[in-house]
Amino acid sequence: MTTLTEPRTERATAAALSEFKNEPLTDFTKPENKTAMEAALQKVKGEIGREYPLVIGGKRITGLKTFSSANPSHKEQVVGKFQKGTRENVQQALDAAWKAFESWSRQPVDVRAGLLVRTAKLLRERKHEFSATMIYEVGKTWAEADADTAEAIDFCEFYAREAYRYAGRQPITKIPNEENELVYLPLGVGAVIPPWNFPLAIMAGMTTAAAVSGNCVILKPSSDAPWIAYRFVALMEEAGMPAGVVNFMSGSGGEVGDPLIQSPRIRFISFTGSKEVGLHINEEAARTPKGQIWIKRVIAEMGGKDAIVVDRETGSLDEAATAVVSSAFGFQGQKCSACSRLIVDEAIYDKFMPLVVEKTKAMRIGASEKGESQIGPVVNESAMKKIKEYIDKGAKEGQVLAGGQVHPEQGFFIEPTVIGPVARNAVIAQEEIFGPVLAVIKAKNFDDALAIANDTEFGLTGAVFTDNEEKIRKAQNEFFVGNLYINRKCTGALVGVHPFGGFNMSGTDSKAGGRDYLGLFLQAKAIARKVTKKQTPHEGVGE
Repeated sequence: MTTLTEPRTERATAAALSEFKNEPLTDFTKPENKTAMEAALQKVKGEIGREYPLVIGGKRITGLKTFSSANPSHKEQVVGKFQKGTRENVQQALDAAWKAFESWSRQPVDVRAGLLVRTAKLLRERKHEFSATMIYEVGKTWAEADADTAEAIDFCEFYAREAYRYAGRQPITKIPNEENELVYLPLGVGAVIPPWNFPLAIMAGMTTAAAVSGNCVILKPSSDAPWIAYRFVALMEEAGMPAGVVNFMSGSGGEVGDPLIQSPRIRFISFTGSKEVGLHINEEAARTPKGQIWIKRVIAEMGGKDAIVVDRETGSLDEAATAVVSSAFGFQGQKCSACSRLIVDEAIYDKFMPLVVEKTKAMRIGASEKGESQIGPVVNESAMKKIKEYIDKGAKEGQVLAGGQVHPEQGFFIEPTVIGPVARNAVIAQEEIFGPVLAVIKAKNFDDALAIANDTEFGLTGAVFTDNEEKIRKAQNEFFVGNLYINRKCTGALVGVHPFGGFNMSGTDSKAGGRDYLGLFLQAKAIARKVTKKQTPHEGVGE
């Protein structure tokens, strides 16, 4: 075990922070950017195969049983070996986190926000190295990895600024003879359980939101993406994070995940992943074991079965087809926001579908480290087999219009697949596949299309293509999703621009990257003080 040195304590100030702006994406058509990414890939490749520790209270812990994280583009390549945390390690992390909470929860907002600003600065400086890590570990293409890293930077910057808003004077009603205020307090120690599909952005967003609010965290990454999570924790340490504020705990759901969510010492659980796991967490969190003095708060983002509706009054069918293909097959369809249902007005079906098929067949499949690849592998062998089973079911429910083949020789590659038309209640039109499979459904008219779009247990994202203003208003009122897009793709939410979170079985509508999000990691305390005749109320209190 080794112990970290004492952290820096530089502060940010609200006045010093500029207005939030989203991090620009990298243009890899520029030779200098292409060269920089290639250099980063070579550098990170040199780190492949190392063993990584747990990080508990600033101490590195090794010597446990390990598991491997593999490169899905080259399935025999182990990118790293990680400790299998135990139940004992979970208790150690809880001890360390609660100890750190005593100090961290009392730090001024300048200190907590300053940590995020410095983390964003370091991440920006090493953007391509973090992107390269995801390219190797989960099979993201250059563009997808770059967008993931940019979003992580955005979360750090946005939540730093939001922390000042929550720490500032809150608007409440004034009354005579009292001084009144509303203050926000951190919850305590929480479990952060992020997914593998946005292994930097979502993980960083969940972690930094909790920490900047004054909480301490036990971070349990997906076993498919522990490497990028470890790198981010190390980056936060370099930025000055005190020991114990974020503890890195790799391991299985049974040995680490369940003990975390079941512990009476866990105050909140922030989760992003499948519906099944999210419901399990919610059920476990609802129990109140002996010694627990609070109701655990669950912040959950789960699945989606997202639809794009293309109406007969759509001006540019080519633009709509491009948006559909991008939404369906970006990161191999492994996004909870991905378009997995295409609902097309029957009046334009025969004209529109050839455009979708043509664009799908034109996509270039290859190992993710190759800059020209547009479609990389799915995350692991289990996912590949599951997706192929859905393709086989879909082939019986409709016609395979594009793709459908699996290429497992070197990695876990599946051709982007379009199947249609299928019935609205077909298996591939109802169940979340989480892969490059698009189910196509014919609609009689726009009202029928909206009914089909809403005919799912999920409610995350959706998009409508039409030039008819009345139909747009109808979609805005009746398309039941947390993120609705008009005449654009249904993926690519930007921090601060498109607060993200869905309805029904898509989760708790937490609106990550929005003004409501930090409040989920805080509790509000109202304070009223009677003012006697000898006292004068402080000016401005309550405004």
